[in-house]
Amino acid sequence: SFTHTKTPLCSNTNDPRGKQTTMTTTTSMMMTTSNTTTTMKRTTTLRGTTKKVFPSSFSRTKKNSSSVSSGKMMMMMMFVKSTRRSGRRRGGSASSSSSSSAIVFSAVAPASSSKKKKKNVLVIGSGGREHALIYRLLQSETCEKVFALPGNAGIATEPTVTSIADVSESNHADVVKFCKSNAIDLVVVGPEAPLVDGLADSLRAENINVFGPSKKAAQLEGSKEFMKNLCRKYNIPTATYEVFSDAEKAKEYVRTVTGAPIVIKTSGLAAGKGVIMAETVEEAEKAIDELMLNKQFGDAGDTIVIEETLFGEEASFFAVVGGDVAVPLASAQDHKRVGDGDTGLNTGGMGAYSPAPVVTKEIEEDVMKNIIEPTVRGMREEGCEYNGVIFAGLMIDEKTKKVKLLEHNVRFGDPECQTLMARMESDLCQLLYAAATNNITDDDVKSVKWSKEPAVNVVLAAKGYPGSYSKGDEIKNLQGAEESTAKTKIFHAGTASGENGEILANGGRVLGITAMGTSVKEATKNAYVAIDKIDWPNGFCRSDIAYRAIEREEGRGK
Repeated sequence: SFTHTKTPLCSNTNDPRGKQTTMTTTTSMMMTTSNTTTTMKRTTTLRGTTKKVFPSSFSRTKKNSSSVSSGKMMMMMMFVKSTRRSGRRRGGSASSSSSSSAIVFSAVAPASSSKKKKKNVLVIGSGGREHALIYRLLQSETCEKVFALPGNAGIATEPTVTSIADVSESNHADVVKFCKSNAIDLVVVGPEAPLVDGLADSLRAENINVFGPSKKAAQLEGSKEFMKNLCRKYNIPTATYEVFSDAEKAKEYVRTVTGAPIVIKTSGLAAGKGVIMAETVEEAEKAIDELMLNKQFGDAGDTIVIEETLFGEEASFFAVVGGDVAVPLASAQDHKRVGDGDTGLNTGGMGAYSPAPVVTKEIEEDVMKNIIEPTVRGMREEGCEYNGVIFAGLMIDEKTKKVKLLEHNVRFGDPECQTLMARMESDLCQLLYAAATNNITDDDVKSVKWSKEPAVNVVLAAKGYPGSYSKGDEIKNLQGAEESTAKTKIFHAGTASGENGEILANGGRVLGITAMGTSVKEATKNAYVAIDKIDWPNGFCRSDIAYRAIEREEGRGK
C-alpha cells in the first residue's frame, strides 16, 4: 500500500522546466476518503467541421476525399494547486480560489501568434507503433527531420528518416549525447520499458524535451498495484481487487473469498501477457504458482493482483497530457486472442480498428470525467506530474453502459496506434511538443482532427506466435501489397533488413496492414486485399478482424 508522507512521493527534482509543485498540506497515501474541498469548473471547446484532402500518405492517386473532424466536445482540464499567497497555475488562467487545497478545472493557455519552428524529432522504439508515429510525424508541418532509435526495416525506408543502430536506448548517457549532437528538439518514447527505466528523467535532467512520463509516473503501467491503489484512493471505477506477495495467502484468498471465475495479474510488466483469466479455483491456484513460484514472467510476478471478473465489451481510449491539460484523442478496439472468434492464447494484439463503435460520445465524456481527469489529478496529488499519453483500457457493461477501468498504459497501444495515426489529420509533432513542454494552447486543442473514415489494422504474425517461431524468412511484394488500394499503409513491427536489402521476418508480430474505407467493412476488405498480395508462406493472420464493428454496421450487433 501507499505510505504516508508530507512531500510528493513522485517529485522530480531534476525536471528543468521549473514547474514542480510543493505540496502545502500533508498527503495521506492510505486508502482513506479524502476530505479535501474541491471546486470544479469545466471548460469545453467544440471543434468545427472542415473539408480536407484524404490523409496524405494514403493519397496515392491524388484524389480528393472528404473528411470531417470528429465534432466531438473537447474536454480540457487544468489542475491548480493554490498556495497561501496566491493562485498558482500551469498553462492556464490563475485560480481565483484562495483555498490551499483547491483544484480548479479551467481553460488552457491562449494561442501563441509566433510562427512555430520546425523540429528535429527522435523516436525511441522498433515496432509497429513507432513506425506509425513516425509516419504521422512525417506528415506534420512542424516536423523537420525524424531519427529512429533503433527503428526497423520498414522505418528505414521512410523518406528523410535516419535509423540509429549504434546507440542503445538503455544507455541513457549515449541517448543524451546523441540528442545534443543532433539538435533534437523532441524525443518521443514509444515503448513502456524505457519509460519505466527512467529514460525520460535522464533526458529532462539535460533540458531535452521528451514526450513520456517520468520513471515514477510510469508506475501507472509498470506496477498494477500502484495503479489499482490510485484508483481506490481517487474513486476511479475499476474491478474490486487485493494485492499479494505470498503465493499461499493468494491461493487461500481465492479458495475462501472470491471463488471463480477470477482474474490473476502480474503487478510488473509482462509484455502484455501477464493476465490470466481463471475459470475454476484449480486454474487460479495453478496460475498463482506459475506467476509467483515458477517465475513465468520473472520478477513481474513477485507481486500479483487478484481482481473480480468484469463482463462486457472492451475498448481503449487515448488522451495526450501535458502539465494540467488533457486532450482527448480517439477510441479503438483490438483483438487480443490469437484465433478467429476471439479464441486461443492471449497475444500483444492481432488487429485493431478505430473508432470503436461502442465508445459513444456519452461514454467518451464519461471516460474523460471519471477516469482520465481523476487519474491525472491523482498523479499530481501524489507528486507524479504526468506528461505523455494515457491509454485507458476499458470494460463497458453491455446493459448499463457503465465504464470501468481495466488498466492504464503510459504509451500508445500496439496495434491501436496504427489505426489512430492513419486517421489523424492534424500536426502530431506540434501536439506532442506542446505536451512535452507543458504548453498546450487553445489552438493546439482545437487543431486535433480526425478523418471521418474508420481505419482497420490486421496483424500478420509468424507461424507459431505467441509461442515459438522462426526468424529470417524473406517477405516479398510488400510494395505491391501497399499499392493495392490508395488507402493502405503497411507498418513494420518485427522486421530486419537482409544483406541485399530484402525484408526479413524478425519477430512474432511482424507486419500491421492498415487500411481505411468509407465503412469498417470496406476498410477491412482493403486490408485483406493487401494481405493476399504479400508473399510470406510462414505468416498468418486472423480472418475476422473488426467483426463486431461490421456486425454493428449491418445492424446485427449490439
